[in-house]
Amino acid sequence: MTNPEISVIIPFLNEAENLPELIAALEAFAPSLDAPFEVVFVDDGSTDDSISLLERTRFRNFSAQIVKLSRNYGSHPAVRAGFSAAKAPNCVWLGADLQEPLEIIRLGYEKIRDGYDLVCVQKRSVKVSASEGAFSRLYSKLIRRYAIADYPEQGVNTIFFNEKIKMQLNRNPEANSSVVLQCLSLGFRQTVINVDYAERKRGVSKWSFAKKVKLMIDSFVAFSYFPIRMVSVTGFLFALIGGLVALYVVIVKLSGIAEVTLGWPSLLSILMIGFGLTNISLGIIAEYLWRTLDASRNRPPYLIDFIKDLDD
Repeated sequence: MTNPEISVIIPFLNEAENLPELIAALEAFAPSLDAPFEVVFVDDGSTDDSISLLERTRFRNFSAQIVKLSRNYGSHPAVRAGFSAAKAPNCVWLGADLQEPLEIIRLGYEKIRDGYDLVCVQKRSVKVSASEGAFSRLYSKLIRRYAIADYPEQGVNTIFFNEKIKMQLNRNPEANSSVVLQCLSLGFRQTVINVDYAERKRGVSKWSFAKKVKLMIDSFVAFSYFPIRMVSVTGFLFALIGGLVALYVVIVKLSGIAEVTLGWPSLLSILMIGFGLTNISLGIIAEYLWRTLDASRNRPPYLIDFIKDLDD
């Protein structure tokens, strides 16, 4: 088969019920694209029949390979593993739940041929809960303000990039980090496209609230000094407030203007606030120290069990 021009990375975890329809959609889409592509299925520790289903499938209009990880590492390490195995110079990352339209492949490739290095895909329409929408808006606003100034206002759901960015990602695989923010931080020429997403048809999303919180922590600790700077600013403000209160008490006491009394509830509240802020500050500092230790160990963010070409 012709060398692929595009590698479509599809990480999955227990998606056996969605894979047949996904493969059928890819087979139907492939002839309409004026560039050969491959699909890199990345198994992120599935326990269902996903692997054997892929091995039994015969691919006609595109080439395919399986990258099986040694265990479940999460979506971002999984797509990094897919990028490392990709044979094409251009890469795009899609989910296995059929929410992203395959038209992203065509639209992204057109932008790459127009001279862009990175294409950010924004979700234009899909039903989400109020809490999910609020979390997404908050994340985008904070990232734009404190980490990546040119982060798209409506967020980034997936990315399409060329060989320049692929080379940098494979050369510098980051653990506990965001693939999207790492690409955006490189400074290459980027653009944004908006597409309509579909609702998930089958199965349950693996993108839990805990994983979203971890991504937010990873994003800020890896790409912003804001948390550690916030510790310093908070400490300075409370020290200033404490000094002013102490000065006020001394002045009032010496001048005899009024009787100053501090009962135990006031002292207890002050101590609880102080100890709470101290522990939060220590937690933020410890987060940076842990990640520094983790980086110094130079452990890989994922381990590949095997890679198998499905054309063989």
